[in-house]
Amino acid sequence: MSVKKKILKAALRKEAKRIKKAARRRHCGIGCRVLRLFGKLIALLATVYAALFAVFFFDLDGKLLYYVVEPLLVRHYDRMERKNPLEMPYEMKSE
Repeated sequence: MSVKKKILKAALRKEAKRIKKAARRRHCGIGCRVLRLFGKLIALLATVYAALFAVFFFDLDGKLLYYVVEPLLVRHYDRMERKNPLEMPYEMKSE
C-alpha cells in the first residue's frame, strides 16, 4: 500500500468521525442538552462531595493545621522581639 493511500484512508476515517459526531449533535434536542448539563452538574457536585468527605473522614484540615500552620506560627512568634520585664528599672517612691 502506498503512502498516498494510507494518508487518504486516515483522512477519510477522520472525516467520517467528524460527520458522525455532527449527526449525533443534530439529533439531540433541547431536552437532551438539559439532561447532559444536569448530568455534568451532578458529576461535579458528587466529586466535590467526595473530596469534602475525604477531608472530614481523614481529618485532613486538622493535620494541615498541626503539621504546617502551627510550626510556621511558632517560628514566627518565637522570632518576635519582646520587652524583657527583668531588665526594666524598679523604682520605689519613698515618702
